[in-house]
Amino acid sequence: MTDVRDINQDAAADFFSLKLSEKQFRHISNTVYKVSGIDLHQGKEELVKARLLKRLRHLRLGSFDRYLKYIEQDQSGLEVQSMVDVLTTNKTHFFRESEHLDFLKNEIVAKLGREKIRIWSAGCSSGEEPYSIAITLMEALPDIEKADVKILATDISERMIAKAREGIYEQETLKPLPSQLCHKYFRCSSQSQPRRYQAQARVQALVSFAMLNLMEEWPMSGPFDVIFCRNVMIYFDKPTQERLVRRFWPLLKEGGHLMVGHSESLTFLSHEYRYVRPAVYQKIKGYAKNIKRPISTVQEAAS
Repeated sequence: MTDVRDINQDAAADFFSLKLSEKQFRHISNTVYKVSGIDLHQGKEELVKARLLKRLRHLRLGSFDRYLKYIEQDQSGLEVQSMVDVLTTNKTHFFRESEHLDFLKNEIVAKLGREKIRIWSAGCSSGEEPYSIAITLMEALPDIEKADVKILATDISERMIAKAREGIYEQETLKPLPSQLCHKYFRCSSQSQPRRYQAQARVQALVSFAMLNLMEEWPMSGPFDVIFCRNVMIYFDKPTQERLVRRFWPLLKEGGHLMVGHSESLTFLSHEYRYVRPAVYQKIKGYAKNIKRPISTVQEAAS
């Protein structure tokens, strides 16, 4: 490992004015893309600089060149993981894009009943999505303890997975939840301001959290009834998006559904899924043989 340079008080002001050169940005961008598939295109320089300054300060490194050298000499790979972690946007909230959860409850679960249900939340961030899925299933299946239901929730960020496992959220975070659901499925864990609430044990029991880089090997074999991969692919370029949706295919049951974010679409990607409704696709074997790619938005809407 390279030696680190202490940043004293006299250098503190200069530290925050450090420059990130175009060459350094390209180096960081290429490393992040190789590791995570995230495309840090031009225009992200200031964001990258601001977030990585936290790592430089933590490591007491006085320049981006020293930081890049530090990464190269870190045989453990832990700092690359930390770099990707701080550069990852973890914006989420409970019952986000709730139309998907309504579809899950009214269309999918209604057909599956109390049969075995397997769901994967890919890119679960701090846990709001998988807990929203769990609550939706508990509302749809009042006797869910008698059913065979499991939700796998994964994310590339170890920090986010740790937060999700705790299942503790500030009162403001729970605002998107109807009050009756909040009281039904969360308990107050701290009366001090801001108040914090923890998902009840019966909610947490439905979800298994694990750290997973979507660009690496996947240990699970499925099959899943539903894969939620929402607001994840917006950070990938087109080739990476296509590889990802193809990898989802064998992990879905026949008739299973893939849900992406409303700001995402499989339009103009090479894939075999049947368009169901905005941001909802279904695995139907043989469907792709009867159509030409790419599908236009008009064609999808008319399906």
